Amino acid sequence: MTINFNEKGKVQFTMIDYIKEMMNDVPPDMDGTAPNPAGKHLFDVNDKTTKLDVKMAELYHHNTAKLLFLCKRARPDIQTAVAFLCNRVKNPDEDDYKKLTRTIRYLCGSINMPLILEANNTRVIKWWVDASFAVHPDMRSHTGGAMSMGKGIIYGTSTRQKLNTKSSTEGELVGVNDVMPQVLWTRYFLEAQGYDVQESIIYQDNQSTMLLAMNGTASSSRRTRHINIRYFFVADRVASGEVKIEYCPTAQMLADYFTKPLQGNLFRTMRNMIMNVNPTSDHTYAMQDYRSVLNMCNGHVGNGYTNYTDIDNDRTNHASVQTNEQEWITAEPRNIRIRDSVSGTSETGSL
Repeated sequence: MTINFNEKGKVQFTMIDYIKEMMNDVPPDMDGTAPNPAGKHLFDVNDKTTKLDVKMAELYHHNTAKLLFLCKRARPDIQTAVAFLCNRVKNPDEDDYKKLTRTIRYLCGSINMPLILEANNTRVIKWWVDASFAVHPDMRSHTGGAMSMGKGIIYGTSTRQKLNTKSSTEGELVGVNDVMPQVLWTRYFLEAQGYDVQESIIYQDNQSTMLLAMNGTASSSRRTRHINIRYFFVADRVASGEVKIEYCPTAQMLADYFTKPLQGNLFRTMRNMIMNVNPTSDHTYAMQDYRSVLNMCNGHVGNGYTNYTDIDNDRTNHASVQTNEQEWITAEPRNIRIRDSVSGTSETGSL
């Protein structure tokens, strides 16, 4: 991992060498690129799909473990996909292998993307907690949580809930309870370091969940009485002033990124906020396969190279690498010709 403190007020994390090593070790059928880490069918499971043999299952498990290590340190943008892949390591099938392949290909196209953190107020810790209701085959919901003290996500979590819930309100309340231990630990840790933490704010986009979280049994009805009393532990923490619940519109709910595989513009918007990268609004990433770019630099296109048709403008990126100051190109330092996607000019330089 590379930690860069060169810019005042910011710290930048990258694991480029780690990802390159992964790219060199994966089989050739994982060559290529993808616009995001997972398709919208990520949580779908078909029990009739052929299971992987022992050798391929070990390959799946090995690379999933590597992705888990990566997403917990410098690439939280792949965490939702990795959460599902981890749930499938015991008995993976061919569909799971394809989902792993897509995540690998996404990393190929964004190998140099950094996680940039900024803290503008150490007295206020902001949390976003959300849940997708009954999205797993066993009808369990999926919890997502994120924490920031300014820009960029310091802590993110994406996990399948451990029990079934009967409504989206209950599912989101379980999600808040799941994240609460980390919320409290973070506050206690910062206070032990000498920081004066005034507020720990949990943002929620479900008004019914907010009432239960803030009022506990006072907002309970026959529909919610079956919820175990431990989930009203949240209300006790609100009453003690250790946490505060505030409303956040769904469109601004960062934790939504960790509850489901977002697509298109919504994916890019949330991803850029989580990683704290700021490409121009009309910008399209140049998704380029890592090993293929190396082959192109040597004067030919390798067998692993696949054309990528952008889903937004339906243009095909062939042998040129489109870039501007906000793109992260997947090439090692070599001289190649670059075309500026904004001005349209071309020049030869070293990547």
